[in-house]
Amino acid sequence: MAIPLPKLPPSFNPLSHPSPPPPLSPPKPSLLVTLTSPRLILSRTLRSTNLSNTRLPSATKDDSLSSIITELEAEQEAEEEEDLLRSPLHRPDDDDRLADRWREIHGSDDWAGLLDPMDPLLRSELIRYGEFAQACYDGFDYDPFSRYCGSCKYNRRKFFGSLGMDNAGYEITRYLYATSNLNLSNFFTQTRGSKTWSQKANWIGYIAVSDDDATARLGRRDIVIAWRGTVTRLEWVADLMDFLRPVASEGIPCSNPEVKVESGFLDLYTDKDPTCRFCKYSARQQVLTEVRRLVEQCTKAGETVSITVTGHSLGSALAMLSAYDIAETGQDVGVDGEKVAITVFSFSGPRVGNGRFKERFEGLGVKALRVVNVHDTVPKVPGILFNEHVPAFFRKFAEGLPWSYSHVGVELALDHKRSPFLKDTGDPSCFHNLEAHLHLLDGYHGSGVRFFLASKRDPALVNKACDFLKDHLMVPPFWRQDENKGMIRAHDGRWVQPERQKIDDHPPDMHHHIGRLGLDKDH
Repeated sequence: MAIPLPKLPPSFNPLSHPSPPPPLSPPKPSLLVTLTSPRLILSRTLRSTNLSNTRLPSATKDDSLSSIITELEAEQEAEEEEDLLRSPLHRPDDDDRLADRWREIHGSDDWAGLLDPMDPLLRSELIRYGEFAQACYDGFDYDPFSRYCGSCKYNRRKFFGSLGMDNAGYEITRYLYATSNLNLSNFFTQTRGSKTWSQKANWIGYIAVSDDDATARLGRRDIVIAWRGTVTRLEWVADLMDFLRPVASEGIPCSNPEVKVESGFLDLYTDKDPTCRFCKYSARQQVLTEVRRLVEQCTKAGETVSITVTGHSLGSALAMLSAYDIAETGQDVGVDGEKVAITVFSFSGPRVGNGRFKERFEGLGVKALRVVNVHDTVPKVPGILFNEHVPAFFRKFAEGLPWSYSHVGVELALDHKRSPFLKDTGDPSCFHNLEAHLHLLDGYHGSGVRFFLASKRDPALVNKACDFLKDHLMVPPFWRQDENKGMIRAHDGRWVQPERQKIDDHPPDMHHHIGRLGLDKDH
């Protein structure tokens, strides 16, 4: 005998216990709209599909009801995700507080009380600096069929505007280059043709300084150093996991020979090629001379200055190493004798050095906040066996071993499985993707707190260079590409690669600055 589906009383919810009477002032819903109750979903569906006239077998009545509600909840969640993709973007207006709180946001108290629950202003700043690192990927020419492969696609004066970051509020003062003589085929890229902009160099980042308007909002003149990392393939980890080497062996003036970093990172940072116009100076020489020039210029004008270093993946390792080097060599001291605050905002970075490096790094007052995805393997290497998690007794015993590493600073651990936008995949490059980290930051509010996007940062950005979003969101994977892959139609009707403006290399007085800082003896 079949029975009709009973009419649900208003208070009935088969998925929860009876709830107390509603408060007089209901709580404000989150930015990611709260799920409609199963009763309302079911009622709406009964009207639209005439399920009210459907008769269910008595033995399966309760199971069918629960199944319908579960399916409708999933459909409603999918609709809300799609609605959010179409909703206007929003940025929290925290500029008025940043000028007063910037030292706290940059780690003056090691971010105590700011990470769980997540401080909204810190979240906003982490995303902002993460976008500076992401710009290194977006501006890099990866195309092996381009004769400019391995360079930046844009002139530094038009860099932010070309990437749609006109409101960045920073001016790039210098591009950074490194020699590609190292065995890092997955980091360095080169053209397949015979004609190329450089046989030896790759563009690896930039130095920028806040303009007057941004300086007023930030409460200080901010110098940003952004390092390019590895966007997809992760084989570079195996390429670099070699052995620890004293930083002093490459000219960094550290009196303790036990302060060591991974040799591949050190080589990438200090190597140069005198025959190449772009990498005749090492990345180290380029960074230290420009930072010294800017710190002197700004402090001489009586301004408060900060140095913020950011990078993702391999770029994170270079960020840690360069921030330490700036402090170790005293380039963070202004003309007034006051030290400038140095902070690293790192994304998905590997361990860089040993325990002695960690002690020296933190002892110099350099602050570092490391944003990681708990499912990403890169932050877990090198030092899989001996690292900062090993008990102190064993760590002290293993300190002399060439494979004992320690992370520096403070960690902010995120979990991509908390996001309702991301699909279940086994692709490690998705777990490592920088845009995915920025998406997770926007949705993170603290442990145990529901994921919702605080600034409604566009989830479509996640699929810019990977395939991580759920398919029903209809965002194609790897969607970011240049129109016609950079080809244009010439006057004679042929399709050609356009000539680019002169590629920036080094200032004409570079040698003077190197000699002044004693870097002419750099290895």
